[in-house]
Amino acid sequence: MSDMQGENQAIGGRAMESMTGRLLVATPTLKDPNFDRTVVLLVAHEAGGALGVVLNRATEVPVAEVLGDWSHLARDPAVLFEGGPVQPDSAICLARMRTPVKRLRGFHQVSGAVGTIDLSADPERLRENIGSIRVFAGYSGWGSGQLEQEIAQGSWFVLDALPGDAFVDRPDDLWPMVLRRQGGMMAAVAHFPPDVALN
Repeated sequence: MSDMQGENQAIGGRAMESMTGRLLVATPTLKDPNFDRTVVLLVAHEAGGALGVVLNRATEVPVAEVLGDWSHLARDPAVLFEGGPVQPDSAICLARMRTPVKRLRGFHQVSGAVGTIDLSADPERLRENIGSIRVFAGYSGWGSGQLEQEIAQGSWFVLDALPGDAFVDRPDDLWPMVLRRQGGMMAAVAHFPPDVALN
């Protein structure tokens, strides 16, 4: 397997490339209501497991209600998103920097200019570097080898992320949009009805 970023490691008991920064796109066969037609950005993937946030489940709670100081950096829709079923009372904040930065206090790079930001930091100190943020309540998590098993069972497509995927203006359109841009048979999946059995 090619190792472009030096991140090959033993994952799930064998050498495997880290999927940090990639998208998990739910296949139509994934019937878990927590993940039906979701697009998950993996913010961490290592031997001990994986952690990601669901990018296309907006709530109606304004960021300003929960994190007033950060709200001016939130991309429309400037609301909290359901990041996943784990620890829904916690918050994970994704930021898209104006330019890719590896080292900035309070910022942990996921891929390119996208990473997580420490919400205890002063938003004014980071304002000039941040293009936009998105805040997620909770996250999606997998234990060691669990995600690899779900992928092998056909629950997820693993696809490359674009820097703007986490910050789209119309998150409800993200699932079909990501599938369509793959072309071929993958694009056809974007048109599957919500319940394939009814087709």
